[in-house]
Amino acid sequence: MFIKNKVKTGVGCWYIRKECMNMQEKLVKILNEMAEYLSIAQMKKLQEVLLENLDESHEEKTEISNTEYLQLYLDAKKIEGCSERTLQYYRVTIEKLLLRVVSPIRKITTEEIRSYLSEYQNINNCSKVTVDNIRRNISSFFSWLEEEDYILKSPMRRIHKIKTKQPVKEIISDEAIERLRDNCAHPRDRAMIDLLYSTGIRVGELVHLNRDDIDFEARECVVYGKGDKERRVYFDAKAKLHMKEYLESRKDDNPALFVTLDSPYDRLKISGVEIRIRELGRRLHLTKIHPHKFRRTMATRAIDKGMPIEQVQKILGHSQIDTTMQYAIVNQGNVKASHQRYIA
Repeated sequence: MFIKNKVKTGVGCWYIRKECMNMQEKLVKILNEMAEYLSIAQMKKLQEVLLENLDESHEEKTEISNTEYLQLYLDAKKIEGCSERTLQYYRVTIEKLLLRVVSPIRKITTEEIRSYLSEYQNINNCSKVTVDNIRRNISSFFSWLEEEDYILKSPMRRIHKIKTKQPVKEIISDEAIERLRDNCAHPRDRAMIDLLYSTGIRVGELVHLNRDDIDFEARECVVYGKGDKERRVYFDAKAKLHMKEYLESRKDDNPALFVTLDSPYDRLKISGVEIRIRELGRRLHLTKIHPHKFRRTMATRAIDKGMPIEQVQKILGHSQIDTTMQYAIVNQGNVKASHQRYIA
């Protein structure tokens, strides 16, 4: 089909690339013209036959295994700035799918994935929220394959968002915050709680902070969020006081802001913060106290006090304002007060 074997000069190479491009354009034109007459399954088969018989460059793609497709996807997400934790979540989710649905990637159907999601929910007895998170990860994978021209059309297009109940998530009350502060066994924990509460930073951002990142004079610090995006956040007087108290009590030279309580005083990990705060909450019989709840509480407090949602978005480091709106839970007490003021 191509004259690749006959021409070896620089001009010839240009001509070969042009021939390849023209062939790909013809294939796309044929597929587009046949789309209204054929089903998705028939379109996939037509694409396979055309590529196998006409496109010499397709030979390499057909040899890619499902595992290799997954690794290519994870490499792309890593370049986009996804954290190792997110990459591992993608890997585990998609590997489970590929173990259950053994068809080659390019032949996986909507029905197979829908059946897999249904079975997963029944076997694991998990919530609709969990299943929808899995659906989103799988959808991201196949959308990437489609964008990269590895598949003609994502089988996830007809699998829509799973409708779930949207319960009003609780925030941490002022009284609960005071109890948490008063019952901390170490100045470090009190400093962590106040920094999370006043800045709304993610726990992953908290553990990556260094001493030099803190500007006590301006009561601010620079954090690196998802995708290594830099942003400035601000803390209150209590956080400043308790952080200084904690740093003055330290005898190590680790540059990390928060370290373990025992030698060798390593940088505190995400799991260490989560375990410590959850245990404190359980000991005080407080409902579901965890690091992320401080973030939701900060967003709700800020909006209740009149901070524009765009500024809350900036502080939280959200790229989409819709994400910020999910964090900003309307205080029911304020709703009642507004109703009495404007309606009653």
